[in-house]
Amino acid sequence: MAGIPIRSPADIGALIRDRRKALGLDQAALASKVGVSRLWINQVEQGKPGANLGLVLRTLATLDIALSIAPQKDVKSDDAVTAPDIDAVIDAARERREP
Repeated sequence: MAGIPIRSPADIGALIRDRRKALGLDQAALASKVGVSRLWINQVEQGKPGANLGLVLRTLATLDIALSIAPQKDVKSDDAVTAPDIDAVIDAARERREP
C-alpha cells in the first residue's frame, strides 16, 4: 500500500473515518475498541486540532494502520547549509583593507 500524505488534522481524520467505514465499524464501536468516547472519534474524524497524540496513535493501531514518517524530499548536499570558513572571511576583509 502506498503512503498517504498527511499534512493536517483533517487528513488524519479522513484516514481514520475511511478505514473505520471500510472495516464496517460505526463511531461507537471504534470508540469502545480504542477506549475513548464516540464524541472524541467524531471530533478527530472532523479534523479538530488538539487531539491527544497517544490516543490518535492508539486509534491508528486499532484500525491496523501503520504510521511511517519521512522527509518530504531528499536533501541534496548542494542544498545543505554550511557554516562559512571564518578564517577565509577574516583574510578577505584584511586583504580589502590593505593598500
